[in-house]
Amino acid sequence: MKAILRETFETTWRPQITEASVRRYVETDIGGRFVERCGTDMLVAEIGGEIAGLIHCVDDFVDALHVSSGLQRRGVGRRLMERAERDMAAQGFRRSRLETDTFNEQSQNFYKALGYAETGRYPDEEWQSGLTTILFEKTLGSAE
Repeated sequence: MKAILRETFETTWRPQITEASVRRYVETDIGGRFVERCGTDMLVAEIGGEIAGLIHCVDDFVDALHVSSGLQRRGVGRRLMERAERDMAAQGFRRSRLETDTFNEQSQNFYKALGYAETGRYPDEEWQSGLTTILFEKTLGSAE
C-alpha cells in the first residue's frame, strides 16, 4: 500500500506542487503514516497476488483512491469505487463525495464517467501550493 502511495505521489502530485510541499511530504512520510493510521480500514484490489489499488472512505467521503500506474485503465479503480458506493449505500448514505484537483484531468474524467458531478471548488490547503480542489458528489441508489 505504501508503494502505491509513493508511486502516485511521484507521478501525479510531485510535478504539481512546490518543492517545500515535496520536502514536507517526504520528510514527514505523509503516505506511510496514512497507511499506518488507516491501512486496516482500506479496501484493496489484487491482481496476481500484488496490490493493484486501494480505496479508503470515511462515512460518505472517498478519502483516497490509488491504482498502480501500470494497472490503470483495467477496471481496478471502477471496481473499488463500485464496492465503496455499495458499502456507503448499505450504511444508509444517500450520496458519495470525493475531491480531486483541477490539474488532474484524468481523475476528473474518471469520476464524471462514474456519474459524479462537480459541486464546488476551493483552495487546496493540503499542499499549500495554490492548487484548486474540486468537490464531486454522486447520488447513491438504494442498498440491494
